[in-house]
Amino acid sequence: MFHKFRIPLRRAIYLDSDAGVAFCSYSYFPRWGFSKDLSSPNRHSLIVKCRVAENLNLAEDPHRRLNPLTNEWVVVSPHRAKRPWQGDVAPLPASVEPEYDPNCYLCPGNVRAGGIHNPHYASTFVFDNDFAGLKTDIASDRFDLDRKRLLVAETERGICRVMCFSPRHNRTLATMCVDEIELVVRAWMQQFRELGEIDFVQYVQIFENRGAMMGASNPHPHCQIWATQSIPQEPSKELASQTTYFNTHNRCLLCDYLELERGQSVRVLCESARFIALVPFWAVWPFEVLICSRPHIGSVNEFTDDDSRQFSAMLKQVTSTYDKVFNAPFPYTMGFHQSPTDGAEHPEWHFHAHFYPPLLRSATIRKFMVGFEMLGTPQRDITPESAAERLRALVQGCS
Repeated sequence: MFHKFRIPLRRAIYLDSDAGVAFCSYSYFPRWGFSKDLSSPNRHSLIVKCRVAENLNLAEDPHRRLNPLTNEWVVVSPHRAKRPWQGDVAPLPASVEPEYDPNCYLCPGNVRAGGIHNPHYASTFVFDNDFAGLKTDIASDRFDLDRKRLLVAETERGICRVMCFSPRHNRTLATMCVDEIELVVRAWMQQFRELGEIDFVQYVQIFENRGAMMGASNPHPHCQIWATQSIPQEPSKELASQTTYFNTHNRCLLCDYLELERGQSVRVLCESARFIALVPFWAVWPFEVLICSRPHIGSVNEFTDDDSRQFSAMLKQVTSTYDKVFNAPFPYTMGFHQSPTDGAEHPEWHFHAHFYPPLLRSATIRKFMVGFEMLGTPQRDITPESAAERLRALVQGCS
């Protein structure tokens, strides 16, 4: 009996479960227990002896998982989840933010760097970052000592903006209502469209750092928007993987991935007609979440009114669920990966948002990327399935 199944970034494999043999139309395999029989008369129809993972228990055995978006691995060590903790257990500082802070440089009417006064805004507020990491008024140039591509540098033009979500200093996406979040989403749509139309801008990255643990310099609810001359490193890796998959299968990588996840359902947190939130199979951070559009959408430029509404509700659901995990404000870095604005068509790209929260065992105990994770491969103890189960128990429902 033949069964067809897919391996991320590879072509379809047909498995004969009776003979224990697989037939594939591609000549390279990742190291997943496949051994190639190169004696096949057709080098593009290799016969592969496939070791089915009958002995691998994903809930108990140490193993590694592939992230098909970046083609990188994460080591999962479920058996370590019960180890005793003797690390940092600093108490969570009690702080209640006021609705308006006269010392906050993001609150309405207050003074920013250089004596600039904020307007008395009543909704969202966008301005060019007073301490921008990139500039627009620099000449294009490149440095390559002796043309050996060892000491290389090149100019990077860009625009950096800050967007306040609300005039209220003590609000967050988790505490804002869906109507308020939708105003934020529509502002993101406007900024993405405006910046993406600038001739030198190839990519627009929208991201939020929430909480001092993530390096946020101000608790006022806000995000940053960077429009860059080149496609940044992380989206570049995802672009390469999605392009390879699309060219190989004539299908979208994330569309196929979502079909598998919805079929298993163990990592799905909630879904609506247009969006789905889940803990990805390859999650690195303890309570990492991926939000994807269910239909194939490349960017917020393609959002309908219904999309902006449902995406707002999904953001509210995920962020408010996070705050229930340890009954405290949940820090994270969140950002959208959207199709490049380089003027090319990108049928391979699928809109998605990443949430990377560092908390591990409590509101003060975080995961650190150190040791083997810095020098070797990222590693986690809590399985993505266990994290999803915990988050799903706190979800109120999606609409």
